[in-house]
Amino acid sequence: MEGDRVLTMMWTVVRSLARHPRLWPTAFAQFLVLVPPRWWRRRPWLPVPDVAYLRFRMVTAYGGSGDARATSEDVIAYLQWCRSMRVLSSAG
Repeated sequence: MEGDRVLTMMWTVVRSLARHPRLWPTAFAQFLVLVPPRWWRRRPWLPVPDVAYLRFRMVTAYGGSGDARATSEDVIAYLQWCRSMRVLSSAG
């Protein structure tokens, strides 16, 4: 998974979120969690998640070599799960 594929994946997330404004705060929180520290020191000099981490997540989610692409539905389901976990952890 190269840098351009990461940007493509991020574009998928943005397009998916356009129809789910309730998930915008969750998506922003996950963005902050996933962006590596000092991202400006590494190519592509953009605040994108680490390529190795995304490959690992694609392998664990879809199997294979990690070249699969996350679907819009999967991204929304993941963010809904993150949101519910955040609500549960703050309720206890």
